[in-house]
Amino acid sequence: MTNESEIEAEIQATGKTAPRLTPDAIDATIVSEMYHVFPGTTLTICALTLRNGYIVTGESAAASPENFDANIGRKIARDNARNKIWGLEGYLLRERLSQV
Repeated sequence: MTNESEIEAEIQATGKTAPRLTPDAIDATIVSEMYHVFPGTTLTICALTLRNGYIVTGESAAASPENFDANIGRKIARDNARNKIWGLEGYLLRERLSQV
C-alpha cells in the first residue's frame, strides 16, 4: 500500500502545479481531537474538530476483545476520521475552482 507521503512525492516529481489538496493541508484543518471508548466494549470513537467548528468522526472496534489495544484503536479511529476530511476539503476546493 502506498502512503500519503509517497503519493505526495510522486505528484511533486511530475511537476503538477494545479490547485490540489495535500496531506499537510488536511492536517492543518484539524484544531483538536477527542476520543471515547464505550465502557465494556472495544468501540473507540475519534472526534476531530476542524477550523470552522465542524466535527468529523471516525471509529474502530476489535472483533475479539482479547485483541483490543486502546492506542491502536485510537490510531485507527483517527485515521478513519481524517480520511473523511479529504472528501469534504475536495468538495470545497472544487467549489472554489468552479467559481473562477
